[in-house]
Parts: sequence; structure tokens; C-alpha cells
Amino acid sequence: MSWGRAMTIDGAMSIGDPLPATPSRRLPTEEALWLRWTLVTVAIAFLALFLFLPLAAVFHQALRKGWDAYVAALVDPDALSAIRLTLLAAAIAVPANLIFGVSAAWAIAKFDFRGKSVLVTLIDLPFSVSPVISGLVFVLLFGAQGWFGPELREHDIKIIFAVPGIALATIFVTFPFVARELIPLMQAQGTEEEEAAIVLGASGWQTFRRVTLPNIKWGLLYGAILCNARAMGEFGAVSVVSGHIRGETNTMPLYVEILYNEYQFQAAFAVASLLALLALVTLALKSFIEWRTGGGMDVLPPEEPQAELEFRRRVSP
Repeated sequence: MSWGRAMTIDGAMSIGDPLPATPSRRLPTEEALWLRWTLVTVAIAFLALFLFLPLAAVFHQALRKGWDAYVAALVDPDALSAIRLTLLAAAIAVPANLIFGVSAAWAIAKFDFRGKSVLVTLIDLPFSVSPVISGLVFVLLFGAQGWFGPELREHDIKIIFAVPGIALATIFVTFPFVARELIPLMQAQGTEEEEAAIVLGASGWQTFRRVTLPNIKWGLLYGAILCNARAMGEFGAVSVVSGHIRGETNTMPLYVEILYNEYQFQAAFAVASLLALLALVTLALKSFIEWRTGGGMDVLPPEEPQAELEFRRRVSP
């Protein structure tokens, strides 16, 4: 018990009265040392078992027969065709989803309209629907016996079992990523900066290009990276609409499955290792953006009066 000055009932100080003891409080994060080490060990063991070990096994199997066999598996004409088709599908899906994601996020975050909640729900649809089901939907729509099949056949347009079907399936399963990254960011930023730019005489395009786009550039890039990663690794929807035509409609994931089913294990792991390398590059870019934005997207407006000066600089011709 500590001694010192204590307050009496009428507010006067009395010397020598004991002060009430203040119990020491432990912060929620100050757990016992053994518990912290246990949690860290469990986390590391889980990562080693389900991430590092499978990744190491892929590269070990890919290089098991040496570099010559590894390179030969990657330069095979069917492998090159699968690589080209994978990159082509991603090159189509990512720009399309960038346009859709920015448009949807702009409409949802900046405007109020009827059906807004329905639009937000529809954006999440690919997250709740199996990719195989989405592929079957495109077959029912554009297949030979589908709703638009006869008209497409009359005009000699082929979508299913061709590149357009693969692109459509890839776009469908990846379109939530950009929009879902931008919507909360733009909602947190509000509409004050855009309104100030309009008041200062900026047109709609100038407002978007010089005010909105600089504020969302890192979120936009982050969503594009996630979209690209999913596009290159998509299997279920693409498997349904591709037809598995070797050298024509096989993407890299489908080609890995074909090689594995044909017991060409080293070639299958070689192509799989290339997909793993692309995933590691994507992870590195994702980590760079998180580091660049300080672990999260900056959604706070600039302090006054710098805000007005920034608006004038951005919207001035």
C-alpha cells in the first residue's frame, strides 16, 4: 500500500492517508511467452505443410530430370500454345474487368439510384456460384443446342470450344475483383473532392482523370493484379467451355491436367512450376503495393488549405 496525499470527502488533501492501490492491468496482447511461441510454431508448421512443402515438391519434380528436360517440356508446341492462350485470356479479361470495375465502383460509390443494392449483390455472384456452373451457363447460351446456337451457326460464329468462350468464362469468374477493391475505397473517400473540382470548373472527364483516378490508382492496380492471378489460374469454367482441344483450346491449368492424366509427370510439373512462378510474381507485386500504400489504401482527404491548392492544380488546363 502506498502513502501520500489523498482527497477527503470535501475535497481537502490529507497527508499520510493511504492511496488506494491501482491494480496492474495486462494488455490483451501480453500473453504468456509459452502461448505466443505455441501460436507461432503452429502457424509456421501449417505454412510449411500446406504451402512451402507442396511448392518445393512442384519444383523438385519439375527439375527431377534436369534442365534439358525442363526446358523441353516448356518449349513443346502444345505447351507454348497453352501458355499463349493463358496470356491471351488474361490480356482480354483484365482490361475488360478494369473498365467494368471502375464504372461499377464509380456508380455505386458516387451516386444513389434504384437497384443499387441489387447491383452490389450481382457483383458478388461469381464468388457464390461454382465456376463449373458458370461454364455450363455459357454452354446453354452459346452452345450448338443453346439459346443463341442456331443464329451463331448461321453466321459461322463459334464461341464454345473456341477462344471467345474461354475469354467470356474468364471474364465472368474474375469481374468482382477490381470492383470489390475499388468500391470501399471510393466510398471512404466520399464525393467532396469531385464536387470541389466541379465547382472550380472541371469537366466530368477532367474530374475523373485528375482527381478520382490519382486517388484510386493503387487500389486499381491491386485489383488488376488479383484479377490477373485468377484469370491465369482459372480451371473449372474454362474446362467446361474449352473442349480440351490439344494445341488450340487448352490453357495452362488444363494442359497440366492432360499431362498428368497421361502419366507425363515431369512435363506436368514443369508447366505447373511456371504457373507457380507467375503466382510468386503476383505475390511480390501485391506485397509491393501494400508496402507502397503503407499496408492499406490511403482514403483520407488532404488537409486544408492544401486541398484547395491540390484541386486547382489538378483541374487547371
